[in-house]
Amino acid sequence: MTTPTGEVAKIRHPGAGKRKTRSTAKGRQADPAALREIAELLGDRPRRRDLLIEHLHLIQDRYHHISARHLQALAEIMRIPMAEVFEVATFYHHFDVVKEGETPPAPITVRVCESLSCEMAGSHELMAALGDGRLGPDVRVVAAPCMGRCECAPAVKAGLNDIDHASVENVVGAIEAGDIETHVPDYEDYDAYCANGGYALLKDVLGGKHTPEALIETMEASNLRGLGGAGFPAGRKWKFVRMETTPRVMAVNGDEGEVGTFKDRFYLERKPHQFLEGMLIAAWVVEATDVYIYLRDEYPGVRTALETEIQKVRDAGLDSATTIHLRRGAGAYICGEESAMIESIEGKRGLPRHRPPFVAKVGIFSQPTLVHNVETLYWVPEILTKGADWFTSHGRNGRTGLRSFSVSGRVKQPGVKLAPAGITMRELIDEYCGGMAEGHEFKGYLPGGASGGILPASLGDVPMDFDTIQPHGGFIGSAAVVVLSDKDSMKDAAVNLLKFFEDESCGQCTPCRVGCEKAVKLMSDGAWDGDILGELSQTMMDASICGLGQAAPNPIVTVLKYFPEDVS
Repeated sequence: MTTPTGEVAKIRHPGAGKRKTRSTAKGRQADPAALREIAELLGDRPRRRDLLIEHLHLIQDRYHHISARHLQALAEIMRIPMAEVFEVATFYHHFDVVKEGETPPAPITVRVCESLSCEMAGSHELMAALGDGRLGPDVRVVAAPCMGRCECAPAVKAGLNDIDHASVENVVGAIEAGDIETHVPDYEDYDAYCANGGYALLKDVLGGKHTPEALIETMEASNLRGLGGAGFPAGRKWKFVRMETTPRVMAVNGDEGEVGTFKDRFYLERKPHQFLEGMLIAAWVVEATDVYIYLRDEYPGVRTALETEIQKVRDAGLDSATTIHLRRGAGAYICGEESAMIESIEGKRGLPRHRPPFVAKVGIFSQPTLVHNVETLYWVPEILTKGADWFTSHGRNGRTGLRSFSVSGRVKQPGVKLAPAGITMRELIDEYCGGMAEGHEFKGYLPGGASGGILPASLGDVPMDFDTIQPHGGFIGSAAVVVLSDKDSMKDAAVNLLKFFEDESCGQCTPCRVGCEKAVKLMSDGAWDGDILGELSQTMMDASICGLGQAAPNPIVTVLKYFPEDVS
């Protein structure tokens, strides 16, 4: 409105000029009861941002799901935006997030593995038989990706208990007996390891009897390469990280989620201290202030054992040069990629980082980071004690060193096979696995898990090692070997593997996210169109951010090349 003089009148409302204050924070308010429950659950644990996933595990373990009210309470207590807590909780498969109005899942979950070795052993039929309600209203049955028990296919988890060579009868029996808690393996403990000479080398290292340079020289001479899949020389990695500025840290990848891989679990269930000693020596060499062990969530028994034995290491003062942190994965294959694992260690979604910079320069909390997998560190004490020549004295067909092959599928004796590097597939089957399973004829094999491609029996005499499989379109990776026979369809095997990649893609980049989905549809729809699948595969390999999308097409490419009769 205007005044008689034409000026605009200034209208003041009641309370104008006074800032209103809120009695509560903006947004939805946390339920007071939920706040008390979460505060009690966390106890005196730190509320640091990087512990978000650890705290989500506490909620999941206590309540068997994560409700919206508990997510809101956790966000408020940790002073993290609710959106961030929600996106992290919903990223990982093992967190059952229940939104408002939804019914919580049954308190007991039975997971049936549907990955390749278990599918070949009848997991789909087992899933159908268990899913008919016979386990009762307090049990739900869900399909799950590889559980790292491929040698015992079909594998099932009832609660926290592993059920190997599962059948309807023993799953029902386990549930009825209440046998669903963690089973700790019968491992070599601290006292037994020390009685056999364990930690003598670490004590000498901490006592100044060795120099970092001398240890690096021995490691380089041994030509030990990273056994998690990438195969980068371990000694050279130590040297590169030492060249970076301090402070430095270290991460151990114990998430082995590659289909067909279970060798890390094998060693941790038997000799965890040999791994821990190798880890602490590597940490000392690069002067890592902290070591983060990122362990697969499917290994609760191993985690319990490590918690117990790491405390004994602390009590003995053997961790004086570094601080050990044990972190728990939450069901995400992508976190086997080192930068995605680091994101998860920091309490975030496991999204791979763009590189450069590489994690050796900018890793955990932006500090230079040494990353190794479990088995690589397991060999460190033996190599440094026995010498590089001991390790290089092993090998066949012009290759040197030892390889731990995780063998599953159509063989009489599956399991972890410690064999000379360069052994051929036929030699591995005949000498270490008791031959092919009865009634099966060798037709093909996965040399390096889902990512390594599917090769034919005609390539069964190729030495198996780093750099020897690539010319044929595959790679050895983590040496996860799945043996296929004349009773198996290579097309079905490839579809199984691509469904795994489709489910496990983090979704960050379009070539992988959309490419895996489209590939599964094209592969499942009758005869394959090789031109379209080849073009799609090349796009994924060229444009995906990380190794998941870059390697996912390998089963497609190799089946088209070596088994055209299976897809026509």
